[in-house]
Amino acid sequence: MEKTFSQWKKQCLNKLDLSKKGSVDEDIANIVSLLNGREEYFTTSSCSGRVTLIDRAAGSSDIHKQNCVWLFVSHQKCTPEDLMCGVARSSGDAVFKFEPLVLHLQCRRLDDAQLMHSVAVNSGFRNSGLTVSKTGKVITAVRSTHGLEVPLTHEGKLLVEDEYIHFLAQIANQKMEENLRRIHRFYQNLQSALTKEKPQKLPIPNPPIAQKPQDNQLETERAEEPTEEEQQRKNTSVYKRRRKREQHHRADCCHGDSLVPDLDDSLDLFA
Repeated sequence: MEKTFSQWKKQCLNKLDLSKKGSVDEDIANIVSLLNGREEYFTTSSCSGRVTLIDRAAGSSDIHKQNCVWLFVSHQKCTPEDLMCGVARSSGDAVFKFEPLVLHLQCRRLDDAQLMHSVAVNSGFRNSGLTVSKTGKVITAVRSTHGLEVPLTHEGKLLVEDEYIHFLAQIANQKMEENLRRIHRFYQNLQSALTKEKPQKLPIPNPPIAQKPQDNQLETERAEEPTEEEQQRKNTSVYKRRRKREQHHRADCCHGDSLVPDLDDSLDLFA
């Protein structure tokens, strides 16, 4: 699978550009270069967004490029004069279209395609999707929904007023500006997603053994407990202090207010 993807990429990038323009659009050249420089991706087709005026046979529902006449095409903003000159040359049914960015790229793995899809959706291209072919090709399509398609002529006859042509050009230019903002956002998000380092798995330390803290705690408690000799000395000291207080108390009770007469007073009674 890895060898097959490399072969597909080499063949695709070496073949000629068969688009009408023949080269990558300037507004997405940095995106295409970034993707083709990665091992996981390569672009198969792209368009930065464009304004077109296509003339098809009257009454025909076939709007394929090879069956139509290009009256006007631009990958930049348009003017009302551009559209007026185009419809003036119409001999069938002219249709004005604004098409936002379309980017197709092949991905090495499904995970790579999912990453690209996430970046596209978060950048505003909410019509994006991915497919897997029977041969194992994983393709991501980056697309948006803010397109515009309006018929302007029928059998060469203009269906709208000139004022509407001016209004249509203004709306298309607003959509083109929004398209360019989304392209810029997509490029920034793409750079961030592709250059982001994978988080390293740090080794998880072993949990502390519960027995050791308990032993330390018991040793601390034992260290705080007094020895038998210290306890006996402490009890003796407490007993002596208590005995001394009792003797002092008794001495206080027998002094001053005692009802027992002193020996000298008793002898005076017999004098």
